Amino acid sequence: MSHRIYNMTFPSVFKALIAKAERKGKTRQDVLDVTSWLTGYDLETIEKLMESELTFGDFFRQAPHYTPFRSNITGKICGVQIEAIEDPLMQEIRRLDKLVDWLAKGKSVSDIIGKYQV
Repeated sequence: MSHRIYNMTFPSVFKALIAKAERKGKTRQDVLDVTSWLTGYDLETIEKLMESELTFGDFFRQAPHYTPFRSNITGKICGVQIEAIEDPLMQEIRRLDKLVDWLAKGKSVSDIIGKYQV
């Protein structure tokens, strides 16, 4: 099953994630930091991809190395348990959603990463 978000451009989706965090007083850098931690992309590469036509699905498919702690990212996103999502690609996308949600709830990047690196 292919979800529409897989074919959307990385810049369009990522800008929406940044806007969500910024509305709650967080920064673009905060979103870059949690994304880098989750996916293994360095910050410079993420910035370059913001100017590309890469799809959001391919951003996750081509991630250099996911953090080994990502299975600790659990909970509900859009009413669905992350760990119950069968599609591995959608599960990774929802993990990033969860990290950005934590930012939007006022948590710092170090608090978020510390929460999952156990």
